[in-house]
Amino acid sequence: MPLHDFSVIESTLREGEQFSTATFNTEQKMEIAALLDEFGAEMIEMTSPLASPQSEADIRSVVGMGLRPRILTHVRCAREDVLRALDTGVHGIDIVIGTSPQLMQHSHGKNIAQVIDTALDVITFVREQSPDIILRFSTEDSFRSRESDLLRVYLAVADTGYVNRLGVADTVGFATPNQVYALVHQLVRLTGLDIEFHGHNDSGCAIANACAALEAGATHIDTTILGIGERNGITPLGGLVARLYTLDRAYVAKYNLPMLPILDAMIAEFCHIGIPFNNYITGASAFIHKAGIHAKAVLADPNTYEVLNPADFGLSREIAIGHRLTGWNTIRDRAMKLGLTLPDSIVKHVTQIVKAQADQATLTLAQVDALLHQAAEEHAVSGQ
Repeated sequence: MPLHDFSVIESTLREGEQFSTATFNTEQKMEIAALLDEFGAEMIEMTSPLASPQSEADIRSVVGMGLRPRILTHVRCAREDVLRALDTGVHGIDIVIGTSPQLMQHSHGKNIAQVIDTALDVITFVREQSPDIILRFSTEDSFRSRESDLLRVYLAVADTGYVNRLGVADTVGFATPNQVYALVHQLVRLTGLDIEFHGHNDSGCAIANACAALEAGATHIDTTILGIGERNGITPLGGLVARLYTLDRAYVAKYNLPMLPILDAMIAEFCHIGIPFNNYITGASAFIHKAGIHAKAVLADPNTYEVLNPADFGLSREIAIGHRLTGWNTIRDRAMKLGLTLPDSIVKHVTQIVKAQADQATLTLAQVDALLHQAAEEHAVSGQ
């Protein structure tokens, strides 16, 4: 499918709440939801109303905001959960049940035939209660499940005609992109339904796996802001955007990209964490160029060493200057910004001074500027 047809299911208010330091109050949840609406997320997934009384109240609060994204809640495959979810007024219900040997033994204790019976009962019950609600059915720990078990479950669910999409979940970050592509492609071919991918990042493959799912025909990707979630979290919203942007900017043109730094900063504050220095788009070093040959080329054409344009995200690039690796083209560019006209020979001389001093300690921009101004004054005197 064309990658620009996908939708984001933003799960910071569900998966993100499972992050070790995340405890969002009602006001914070409403602020997160409002900014995700401004960003352009198509769906927002929230914690199950059975998690706590406040969780249920928070769902009602967010639903009551009247936002453009559809509000979903994530529940177990059980009638009780479904009834509570329907009562909150959500636009969609995401049902999940484990299918791996590990979860069948240690989570719900059902065999695969019982899983199917339970799924069909609950799905039918949902449609009896609410014919029009958005309904997703997902297996949990899909990629450690037996393929024959998965196909039995998915085909039985698809045959009801009651679900809008099927979900596959790399619950422990086990899958490879090839495995994700193969399963998603098979489900698209066999069922013709929309497919949602939920990928954890335990082994660093969440973004790659999400893109493999899209390439195989998935229509929905679960994300969280900064990738927060259980353990190492899931596909980060900014990371997914960055990956798709590099393939074709048109894939993410529908989103308000300058909102990403605002969203990342907000979640970092709420969770009392720092944004990693190498974070996609918003990390402190994401658009800093240092080495002389890099800086020279970027000054001539940023595309030589930038696959992302910082301006598209409301950000700007930085050329590091006061260090031993600096190049004379960088120093010349700084002189020009200061309105100083210096011959190349003097710029090169100042560059050598910067390098020598930076061998002892990195110079501040003010120190470099002082050296340039001094050189300009000496040049003016000697030129008279």
